[in-house]
Amino acid sequence: MDFATIEVGHSGQRGSITLNRPDKLNPLGTDTLLELIGAAHRLDAVPEVKVVVVSGRGRAFSAGADLAGFSGAPGQGGAGLDSRQAADAGRRMADAIEAMRAVTVARLHGHCIGGGLVLAAACDLRVAAADTRFSIPEVDLGIPLAWGGIPRLIREIGPALTKELVMTCRPFDATEAKAAGFLNRVVEPSGLDAAIEELVAQLESKSALTLEATKRHVNAVTDGMVGAARTWNDADSLVSALHDPESRSSAAAYLRRRRG
Repeated sequence: MDFATIEVGHSGQRGSITLNRPDKLNPLGTDTLLELIGAAHRLDAVPEVKVVVVSGRGRAFSAGADLAGFSGAPGQGGAGLDSRQAADAGRRMADAIEAMRAVTVARLHGHCIGGGLVLAAACDLRVAAADTRFSIPEVDLGIPLAWGGIPRLIREIGPALTKELVMTCRPFDATEAKAAGFLNRVVEPSGLDAAIEELVAQLESKSALTLEATKRHVNAVTDGMVGAARTWNDADSLVSALHDPESRSSAAAYLRRRRG
């Protein structure tokens, strides 16, 4: 698979997946979601890779789902997919990232918004620069938070805060995200790369067998409490919202505010 919107590489025990549309703040369009699935499968086929760093090039980790998809006709998909298949691409992406054999570390900076936050939640560990800003604007866009985002957020921060952040769409900072349990570490922006390097080096020093066993064990326990597998029909709710008049009006108002 060729990659046009992301960069994928590996060297020794370390792999990397880098969102690479910095001019647009790394939006997650359908093409990018499919490439992320392909990247997860490619790196899983490299047995020596123990740790994969997931990051975004430029000023932000990711501005989330590509807003261009909310200004077109409701029936449009993307990447040659019908609307239901395109709506399901985000869930498939998050499942693929979460299922990777290697330990995944999200390197967060700038903005981590909506679908970008779901991508980060699908990673095993998360390190953020102190000035990172988070938000989940889907309800303002007239759509539910899909892609398996709800169970993943409940797993990390609990049901009450998940409801508040998703329903109000209010922004929050790295300090709050760390206090809520979403982030493992928060560091000054100038120290982000060093913090990632330190964490990755610690993980690389462990045996692959024990890393994978621990990851699988924790995931099995959390799946028993808040399983992401039940989100197979997230795409249906998303497609329904794209045809709901009130939801479309909400999206139009949000986009007008953004453009203003």
